[in-house]
Amino acid sequence: MLKFVILLSAVACALGATVPEGLLPQLDGRIVGGTATTISSFPWQISLQRSGSHSCGGSIYSANIIVTAAHCLQSVSASSLKVRAGSTYWNSGGTLVSVSAFKNNENYNANTMVNDIAVIRLASSLSLSSTIKAIGLASSAPANGAAASVSGWGTQSYGSSSIPTTLQYVNVNIVGRTQCASSSYGYGSEIRSSMICAAASGKDACQGDSGGPLVSGGVLVGVVSWGYGCAYSNYPGVYADVAALRSWVVSAAGSV
Repeated sequence: MLKFVILLSAVACALGATVPEGLLPQLDGRIVGGTATTISSFPWQISLQRSGSHSCGGSIYSANIIVTAAHCLQSVSASSLKVRAGSTYWNSGGTLVSVSAFKNNENYNANTMVNDIAVIRLASSLSLSSTIKAIGLASSAPANGAAASVSGWGTQSYGSSSIPTTLQYVNVNIVGRTQCASSSYGYGSEIRSSMICAAASGKDACQGDSGGPLVSGGVLVGVVSWGYGCAYSNYPGVYADVAALRSWVVSAAGSV
């Protein structure tokens, strides 16, 4: 397990992000086995940027609130962050907005990755349009096997140090919490009540996709969180369960 921490720290640094020691067990977010797409198909997707470099993904909750992963916001100041919305490309186009504040879930644990969710308040409101849209929060977890999609600008293979400039996505299937924690997969008790999983053969999120959206049924059901490697057959991608954390998001969005 330690080798994953070391590898991902190196990858994240290559991407321009600073990963505190022990921050992320295995996955810092990218799309593996994905297809290039446009922001019009995923208008809630944003690029969270640290000091000018893509760091994580996120989802538009409202004109001035973004939902992302808590592990994306460790050891960083709001002044070093910006959000690019409304662009197919993380490094150009759309709208680039400064961050005024953020709030991590108070019960986030970097060792177990429970409650890996956060909200960001933008310094100025986004102008909602066909390429900048808010997405609703799931009120219940989707069924095991339900179709879902995950998008982002993360690396396209495990251990890679380069990311695509064009937004990517993959279609996956929900692996329910009970199933993900069962002997069918390798995680066991590491899957907690604030997590949900998703998988498809040869497809996954990876480095750089962290914080990004897992969408099913037109609502946000998960936030890219962690996993062993990327697209490993016995290890689905693990996401913060939005339905389980919904009340926290709603409350935090009003107080950040």
